[in-house]
Amino acid sequence: MRNFKSTFSIFAIAVFTAMVLFSSCKPKKIISQAPAAPVPASVQDAPKAAAVVESDTDGDGIPDSKDNCPNKAGSSVNGGCPETVASEPTFNYKNILFEFNSSVLKTSSYAVLDEIAREMKKFSSMSFNLNGHSSAEGTEQRNMTLSIDRATAVKSYLVTAGINANNLITKGFGESMPLTSNDTESGRQLNRRVEIRKR
Repeated sequence: MRNFKSTFSIFAIAVFTAMVLFSSCKPKKIISQAPAAPVPASVQDAPKAAAVVESDTDGDGIPDSKDNCPNKAGSSVNGGCPETVASEPTFNYKNILFEFNSSVLKTSSYAVLDEIAREMKKFSSMSFNLNGHSSAEGTEQRNMTLSIDRATAVKSYLVTAGINANNLITKGFGESMPLTSNDTESGRQLNRRVEIRKR
């Protein structure tokens, strides 16, 4: 047993010595840190693609691809085209005709009056003179009354068609302003009329 202890002690000393000698002879490792990997640029720092700007030739704010009138400035409401303003009508109608000694409208005048009413509605703030005329048959007094009645008949028709009565002023001129000679029936027929003019 004593031999075993001394053998074990010798063995332990030898192992310990070998370890000390081995560790002192071993080359020392240089510990170095690996260089840090470059940090990729964040998505926010990436350059943004430039927005595609559509051309707008007329400078009205509507791109040419959506502009129906790319060479004329207009509004989006009108598809990029300039808004058209209705030109003022003359309302110089002379063919609202009447029968002899009558203030009853001829049926042939209805189409003309309907057209006049449509135009008047476009200019609702405008006022109009309805000027009644007659041919030279009969007395001057009767012809004056006929001319006023004819203007009133036209006014009634237009009011029924939706025109404001306050915008229509009736006047009678009797036989004083003939369009043509009263010497023939065809001339007299043209003189039995109402003319509409803007005020």
